[in-house]
Amino acid sequence: MRRPAVRTLSLLAAAAAVAASVAAAPPTTAAPPGRTPAKVPEAVGYGGAVSSVDADASAAGIEVLREGGNAVDAAVATAAALGVTEPYSSGIGGGGYFVYYDAASRSVHTLDGRETAPASATSSLFLENGKPLPFADAVTSGLGVGTPGTPATWDRALHAWGSKSLGTLLKPAERIARDGFTVDDTFRSQTKDNQARFADFPDTAKLFLPGGRLPVVGSTFKNPELARTYQELGRKGVGALYRGDIGADIVRTVRKPPVDPASTRKVRPGDLTEKDLRAYEATFRAPTKVGYRGLDVYGMAPSSSGGTTVGEALNILERTDLSKASDVQYLHHYIEASRIAFADRGRWVGDPAFEKVPTKGLLSQRFADSRACLIKDDAVLTSPLAPGDPSRPAPCGTSGVASPTTYEGDNTTHLTVADKWGNVVAYTLTIEQTGGSAITVPGRGFLLNNELTDFSFAPANPAVHDPNLPGPGKRPRSSISPTIVLDRHGKPVLALGSPGGATIITTVLQTLTNHLDRGLPLVDAIAAPRASQRNAARTELEPALYDSVLRGRLEALGHSFSLNPEIGAATGVQRLPDGRWLAAAETVRRGGGSALVVHPSGKR
Repeated sequence: MRRPAVRTLSLLAAAAAVAASVAAAPPTTAAPPGRTPAKVPEAVGYGGAVSSVDADASAAGIEVLREGGNAVDAAVATAAALGVTEPYSSGIGGGGYFVYYDAASRSVHTLDGRETAPASATSSLFLENGKPLPFADAVTSGLGVGTPGTPATWDRALHAWGSKSLGTLLKPAERIARDGFTVDDTFRSQTKDNQARFADFPDTAKLFLPGGRLPVVGSTFKNPELARTYQELGRKGVGALYRGDIGADIVRTVRKPPVDPASTRKVRPGDLTEKDLRAYEATFRAPTKVGYRGLDVYGMAPSSSGGTTVGEALNILERTDLSKASDVQYLHHYIEASRIAFADRGRWVGDPAFEKVPTKGLLSQRFADSRACLIKDDAVLTSPLAPGDPSRPAPCGTSGVASPTTYEGDNTTHLTVADKWGNVVAYTLTIEQTGGSAITVPGRGFLLNNELTDFSFAPANPAVHDPNLPGPGKRPRSSISPTIVLDRHGKPVLALGSPGGATIITTVLQTLTNHLDRGLPLVDAIAAPRASQRNAARTELEPALYDSVLRGRLEALGHSFSLNPEIGAATGVQRLPDGRWLAAAETVRRGGGSALVVHPSGKR
């Protein structure tokens, strides 16, 4: 791998270093059962590593690794624990995408666990009287609930690559749900943001607003109903959801949402059926792959747009030496590559079972080169930018009419795991909005997703084909981007991913270039202030960039900006040259993440 030269002055690097120092602490391992380990953003050592946003969840994964489980086993255990401690971002009522590196064969495999629309869905799913529903009305409804994919993903991953049973791997999460976890500022603030919605559903209010009050920071939050649901899944298998009582409860809840009689909210029912649950499958897909700086970057193929959009942007940037660019020119090229890749994503990417997605063309270097020549050092492209045509790449060419990027919800969670054998998992799972649909399945302790609102409610531009309209059994397009990077010998270099809706793509892209091109250590690359351009008139900036001199210098080129308080919440693992694992997480975002290793060995 080509290492960039060390750069003596970088506002971005300085901001990242300040952020990384906020939560700096010695590497740690899992705490004894019943005690939450301290959150630290970086850990180095042997025996495997886990990085997630939550200390209890990371500890659950480490517990499995210490007991001889592999990376897939630990990923499932960590994900199940996140369903307890991060219930507004993930859980068995949602879905996700699972990317796995198999050390024995030096190969990457992926699972598409995206939710699906009911068989009755049509392109007018979110239209009333010929007009799109207000987004908020669609979110808080049964109409937005897709068939959950998370349990099927766990089941299929374990059957293909795991070494332990689902029942065994759910035990740490059962324990956390039964005994409780400590409420932090993030959990309280997310509850507060959803208080009005949650109060309209008796089972949600009973669980998350007991007595009508917000949870108190430092108190213990318990979810015995979810503990019993996990026990049932562990005992009966995921068939309990797709063909059994849990599924019947989900269907009943979607078709007749249990709304408080005193509520004035109009909550539309959905049309999910038990047949839809029985028909669901988590799907194996070939990963996306591009070369970048002598490395191979693997990601998630459609129905996610993550792998194709990150991959295309990397290909666009391949011809530019970002290691020698100034901070302004680095950010300028990164922003413009993102803008172009999002223009192509909007036109071409949807569920491949319904759309002819030109994945190979989108990932070709020839196509990227035909688009990269649009970028000028001293000028800014105008959004919405028209897409290119991967089947007929033309130098600096566009094809058809420009369309704006449709809205996508911004909450999810990501975990990254490695084991002592060298296997790696990057897994992003979600229920879509913070709090999903806000509808808790009575007696089951988990929220239902609102993933179907990731569909376009109507074409963004009536003159342009939209590949992301609803359809029967269709998967809505996602931006989830779990990514694994290998060297040319097929050995892991790093893995990472992030939540954040459509900003997932830009978070992963910026973190990769921060590390691979700008030379930032992984924890600093994650901590660095972010910019997100998604073929929009304005690029979103986090405060450290928005308030910096870089903003003015970029505006002088023609860029326009808006403030976004927080973009993404990445986690990653890295294989060090001496064979140790480095786990890295956020230092500040979402209250900081939790990086753990099985056997700590000190600093790098």
